Amino acid sequence: MELAQVRLLVTDFAACYHFYAEVLGLKPQSGATEGPYEKFSPVTGSAGIALQDRAMMAEVLGELGDSPLGHRSLVVLRVDNLDTYCAQITERGATLLRGPAPFTDRMRVAHLKDPEGNLVELQEWLLLRG
Repeated sequence: MELAQVRLLVTDFAACYHFYAEVLGLKPQSGATEGPYEKFSPVTGSAGIALQDRAMMAEVLGELGDSPLGHRSLVVLRVDNLDTYCAQITERGATLLRGPAPFTDRMRVAHLKDPEGNLVELQEWLLLRG
């Protein structure tokens, strides 16, 4: 078994597409800016994040509401230099909720939300520094 991706169900597909591609700098697979589906990948690594139009999945499953309550997901991305990356994404429109700040003795983190309110955690692993 192999994990193919984590998929986020979103209502405003275009805004989320812009956030993951233009603000966070992840590479879109096909360029489907209006959806109903797109997968994003970092420059390195094999993990992927995908967006799926919530209304489309509601038709398929017949049980999804229009808007979920509370936080339903936390997307975690590792970066090499948290301060530099946070400066870059805030210049591109991101708003940090917290950080960059120490999280444990082994990592520093920053938190923000995508346009749908999904939490995104940016991690810098201090142990990799040696």
